[in-house]
Amino acid sequence: MRDFEMGDNNPPFYLNEMKNQKFENIPKHVAIIMDGNGRWAQKRKMARIQGHFEGMKRVEEIIKSSSDLGIKVLTLFTFSTENWNRPQTEVSMLMNALAGLMLKKKKMLMNRHIRFQTIGRTNRLPENVLASISEVSKDTKHCNGMILNLAIDYGSRMEILDAFLSIAGKVKAGKMELADINEDQISKAMYTKNLPDPDLLIRTSGEKRVSNFLLWQLSYAELYFTEKYWPEFTSEELEKAIIDFNKRDRRFGAINKKETKDEQG
Repeated sequence: MRDFEMGDNNPPFYLNEMKNQKFENIPKHVAIIMDGNGRWAQKRKMARIQGHFEGMKRVEEIIKSSSDLGIKVLTLFTFSTENWNRPQTEVSMLMNALAGLMLKKKKMLMNRHIRFQTIGRTNRLPENVLASISEVSKDTKHCNGMILNLAIDYGSRMEILDAFLSIAGKVKAGKMELADINEDQISKAMYTKNLPDPDLLIRTSGEKRVSNFLLWQLSYAELYFTEKYWPEFTSEELEKAIIDFNKRDRRFGAINKKETKDEQG
């Protein structure tokens, strides 16, 4: 996505939309399951890996759009614990592409003051991926804009297991009492301990499930499903999700003000 300049006769969709509609709420944390790369390619009689390469183009576009919109945290489900079961050639190509993409986009992240971090286990990741993660994380750690959070070799059940093992270890060592275990302590033991819970989950490709992604953190998130494959998910599609989010009545188990007035009346 090109950057908008003053005087441009064709500004991005979201700037036109923001002129015509006031967004009362921009979600602080948006999480995205980037699904459908392979199917997008297969429908076009292309190799699956070509779909992943096309999807990587959308990653930069969505990062820029999210930052421009004022989203504070963007979490992208990049590689799951189950993705290791794919053909080895595909996994190797994905890992090499990921390592290169992180380094290639480091300057863009720094120019936009975006802080980069990852969640997930690292023991199975190739050395070039680990090196890229380390370099980009280090060089952006002082950035104070949006946080870009990539979930790599991530599975939510594994995260929850790791959290409980950490808590159990503290109890065994006498550093924590059983009575001290509560929701807050569990949240602090998660990989996402330094992040707010997602307000909005977006999943592309028409699938309507969360697929072992942020199960603990999505408790109160709004869910948005689109038929678009990830390579088709442009900044305009992100804006549609934000518009839909603004139509939601987020009550968190309570009742809204209108219902309260009706009852009082």
